[in-house]
Amino acid sequence: MRPYNLPLRTPMLDQSQRDRLDIVLVSPRNPLNIGAVARAMANFGVARLSVAAPYDPHWREAKSAVGAPQLLANAQEFPTLQEAIANCTFIAGTGTLTYRKPDQPVISLPDLAPLLHGELARGGRAALVFGPEKHGLTRHDLSWCHVLVHIPTDPQQPSMNLGQAAAVCLYELARPWLIPPPLPPQASDQPTTSAVLDRLALLIEETMIAADYSPASMADTNRHDLRIFLRQLGLDARDTRRVMGLFRRILYRLKAPQSAE
Repeated sequence: MRPYNLPLRTPMLDQSQRDRLDIVLVSPRNPLNIGAVARAMANFGVARLSVAAPYDPHWREAKSAVGAPQLLANAQEFPTLQEAIANCTFIAGTGTLTYRKPDQPVISLPDLAPLLHGELARGGRAALVFGPEKHGLTRHDLSWCHVLVHIPTDPQQPSMNLGQAAAVCLYELARPWLIPPPLPPQASDQPTTSAVLDRLALLIEETMIAADYSPASMADTNRHDLRIFLRQLGLDARDTRRVMGLFRRILYRLKAPQSAE
């Protein structure tokens, strides 16, 4: 007989966790799509919407935000994705693998809930990022993401409507699953925000320049690779401070005038 009554663990987030989950739209073109995302967010009880570099200045007037006009009115606008996710400790980009070879770890959509739920449970702030309707997140956008969430679609029609993509992902966070809840965070396991990782990356880049690590023509590539590398390390706040102290000391030694022999 089938076990229809399996005990399920439900990751439906409590209010504190919902307040630390940001839905971020990068350069959306159609205000109606932004409204559709707001409506999907309202369906699943998520209220924090950020819009980075929108094309249309009148996006808050979208009529498609049925049942979510206040959510749309309270949404934050940022000039760049970097600024939109500055306070987040875990950033998940979304998209298809068609025409894309991501530098980040790729996870399937069903694996999204345990990761986000675990990050919020340890006191972090998570962001779920969606790209423009035409081409999705760029390689540059994804360099700020810890993972790429693969939304499986038919190869004949790989792209999804922005509102539909958001609804599918939010449903995945709301549906029951069987994975045990994460262990409580340790005292030292405080997450590191994206803004702090960006400061660390700048410090390392300055040290590389002082050490004449590579030609100036490689600066953009080094910067991109550093963003990805630091997010893959999974440094907590204490480890990040230690690494910063190490590179500050190295940079000081590199810039200090050499003593006469």
